[in-house]
Amino acid sequence: MTIQEIGRPRRRKEDAKLLTGRTQWTDNLTRPGLLHVMFLRSPMAHARITRVDVSGARDLPGVVAAFSGQDLAAEQGSLPCAWPVTEDIHVPDHPPMAVSEVRYVGEAVACVIATDRYRAADALEAIDVEYEQLPAVLDMNEALAPDSPKVHEAGNLAYAMKTTTGDIETAFRDAAVVIDRTYIQQRLIPSAMEPRAVLADTDGDSYTLWSSTQIPHVLRVMLAVVTGVPEHKLRVIAPDVGGGFGSKLQVTAEEVLCLLLTRRLGRPVKWTESRSEGNLTVHHGRDQIQHIRLAADADGRIRGLRVSLLADMGAYLMLLTPGVPTLGGPMFNAIYKMDAYEFACKGVFTTKMPTDAYRGAGRPEATFGIERTVDELAAELRMDPVELRRRNWIKHDEFPYTTISGLTYDSGNYEAATERALSLLGYDKLRAEQADRRDRHDPVQLGIGVSTYTEMCGLAPSRWLGEGRYAAGGWEHASVRMLPTGKVEVITGSSPHGQGHVTSWSQITADALGVPFEDITVLHGDTAVAHKGMDTYGSRSLVIGGVAVLKACDKVKDKARKLAAHVLECSPDDLEFEAGAFKVRGTDSQKTIQELAFAAFTAHDLPDGVEARLDSDVTFDPENYSFPHGTHLCAVEVDTETGMTKIRSYVAVDDIGKVVNPLIVEGQLHGGIAQGIAQALFEEAVYDADGNLLTTTMADYLLPSAVDLPSFVLDRTESPATSNPLGVKGVGEAGTIASTPAVVNAIVDALRPLGIRDVQMPCSPERVWRALEAARHRAQEGAGR
Repeated sequence: MTIQEIGRPRRRKEDAKLLTGRTQWTDNLTRPGLLHVMFLRSPMAHARITRVDVSGARDLPGVVAAFSGQDLAAEQGSLPCAWPVTEDIHVPDHPPMAVSEVRYVGEAVACVIATDRYRAADALEAIDVEYEQLPAVLDMNEALAPDSPKVHEAGNLAYAMKTTTGDIETAFRDAAVVIDRTYIQQRLIPSAMEPRAVLADTDGDSYTLWSSTQIPHVLRVMLAVVTGVPEHKLRVIAPDVGGGFGSKLQVTAEEVLCLLLTRRLGRPVKWTESRSEGNLTVHHGRDQIQHIRLAADADGRIRGLRVSLLADMGAYLMLLTPGVPTLGGPMFNAIYKMDAYEFACKGVFTTKMPTDAYRGAGRPEATFGIERTVDELAAELRMDPVELRRRNWIKHDEFPYTTISGLTYDSGNYEAATERALSLLGYDKLRAEQADRRDRHDPVQLGIGVSTYTEMCGLAPSRWLGEGRYAAGGWEHASVRMLPTGKVEVITGSSPHGQGHVTSWSQITADALGVPFEDITVLHGDTAVAHKGMDTYGSRSLVIGGVAVLKACDKVKDKARKLAAHVLECSPDDLEFEAGAFKVRGTDSQKTIQELAFAAFTAHDLPDGVEARLDSDVTFDPENYSFPHGTHLCAVEVDTETGMTKIRSYVAVDDIGKVVNPLIVEGQLHGGIAQGIAQALFEEAVYDADGNLLTTTMADYLLPSAVDLPSFVLDRTESPATSNPLGVKGVGEAGTIASTPAVVNAIVDALRPLGIRDVQMPCSPERVWRALEAARHRAQEGAGR
């Protein structure tokens, strides 16, 4: 009897080596004659470079070479931006090492290559750089003023876009209620467990680059474009990668420079960042000012929504920088029906580290904006926030549903997920306790936050991406190789960095081919092994990469069916495939697919036109995005005397379609919720007035630990996706997207009777206390009039 693998909570195959230290990170690697590179980075946010003298470094013991940006100017090219979202977007040149001007603190201006990293680091002090300081540009509103200093000669506006659907003017003119709010999405710093690391080596005219990257295939193409190294002479390998969250979805200056240095020196070169170096130079996330206006009838029905964003690009446009805020554009309307929608966005240059994709990439920002505003509407109408959502969301019997922004949601059941979450939280009982605390003027107030979210994930289909001016496609590739002994190799273009691909892909393959889970291995992350792929980001791995694996398995079975019919002397139509074997209907005759693999290998008796292999591959391009959804509820206790917030309980009920591995799903949700809570309560990248990043270490940039977080209560409903044969939806970003507004809504709900309707993130005790003090001051002023 074959055990059904899909749906089983399998422990991850990968974990044995990952948890015992027998794995291979980029920084573990070494090569004969290895050199180490360290970068001298600008201490100024904005300045002209008037002189760089590296001669002092070159004379030091152990130093092999030292270069300035000018030394590499002719060959270093410009780092790519793959998403020019408008026709008239300004994409400035972005040299990997600054040549004449620096535009953020941490930008590389010179480098030293030495026999060990410590000699290289010491030698940086011998480099003499002279700067002519220029004004820093830090505030987005001020950056757009006509008299603002310019980050780039063409100005500080990277792009502006605006789309309108429906009669927005009528929706607002006839509305009984208009909510007008401004929210700040603070700048965040991705903090993967493994820092970035790069190792480049050469063998004559061929090159191999190892990198802690999410995108080995994309990186290979882009490195070839930037450096001129022919793509067929370049191999990119992503060894085991210790997390990314979007921060390794990038073509970095250090990857380009290590390749160039190896080409110059003819020796392998390695760079590994320090944590403080990473805080400065890993691309940052979020950083938006959201102005949101929502129009509604007196009974709470939403009529129209206007969204206007200012999005901080930082100093340059990196791989996906301009596209990240626009990804949220179709999602501000979320699960709600409405008559009209307007979305406007301006990308603004500042003298800060560039922003780019960070877990959720535009969708968390959109969900925060709409879920906070819907709560504000409920408060204005004195209506329960859950009831208001019920009046506006898409009903389960209305799917598939085309939203006001033009997306077609294929399946969902918001009612079921919400009812389950309310039951698990004990919503009515908590509301009663809340009322009692308010009546007693308890110094510790109770708040309940609601977040009913959906997201678009699985970045695809390719034709849609092309219409949005995205430079790449959304397909994914997979190969399935049947080995002579019946074992199976799966080669995937989806490159994991902690998501459990090896285990999940083995489960999909085991069910599709009827072979044991243990007989399957999964290969990935090496462009010489997995020669084709679009890599891992945007919760696309399972819904595109996993489906590609399934379809490759189907091709294997189609080939095996022809061979089985020949061996069993029957028509292919007389065969049924069950439990890994082709059986002749009505007889006991059968051949397992593993036996057929050996028969194909020997090739002693193959029918005409059948190859001596069952191996197959597929490039899969989906027909639609994936739309997971769910309801997250958070109960908090806020001490009105100290501002301290404590999460008392957190419930998440998510609908991600069919589940391949419940353990992996729960792990993804735990990590995602933790990151969303971190934005709500803890994390913020802070710059001073001169553009210096103040949060460069873990002592300055507050990340939560397990003791700062509650035990999450997780459950699921299931609305299978109709856009793929597995019925799966993405889960990697769901927790991050849903949790931030749930927590902030809970804090505001606790404090609303005291005159507070917003607390800027992160909602630290100090910020909550200051909001309380400001509310008390307003109340006193009102009483004195």
